[in-house]
Amino acid sequence: MRVRLALAATALLAAAAAPLAHAGGADGPAADPAAPLADLLTVDPAGLLGADGTVTLSGTYRCLDDSAGPVFVSSTLRQQDRSAGIGGTRAVCDGRLRTWTNTSVVKEPAYQPGEARVDATLMQLTPQGELGLPVPGFLVTQGAPVTLG
Repeated sequence: MRVRLALAATALLAAAAAPLAHAGGADGPAADPAAPLADLLTVDPAGLLGADGTVTLSGTYRCLDDSAGPVFVSSTLRQQDRSAGIGGTRAVCDGRLRTWTNTSVVKEPAYQPGEARVDATLMQLTPQGELGLPVPGFLVTQGAPVTLG
């Protein structure tokens, strides 16, 4: 049950994070893996597009502390008037630079090879209140152009 709740929360939070990313601040400079230890997130410049509509996006992340709750990497793919959440990856927060890969099948509307945009979010779910319901905390957002091929 907790896994389903976490997956549902991740999908909802990816959708909620997308407008925040477009409000400003998501297009910061590319993360520098050599910078002092801090949470960071990057998006690879190329995404894979399968003949069956499978989309695979990837990048790198680093998070330092997940003691308050689980951390996820979510991603949203945008192309023209299409937008879809593409998976969600559970992050390992040990301060090391790690890779993330999110995959999803998107049938309608289907994406086409070419230019698109990815908005990725490193998000932590922290239990709040009497019931311990998870509340999102956005650690890092990163927007980047990608080429689907």
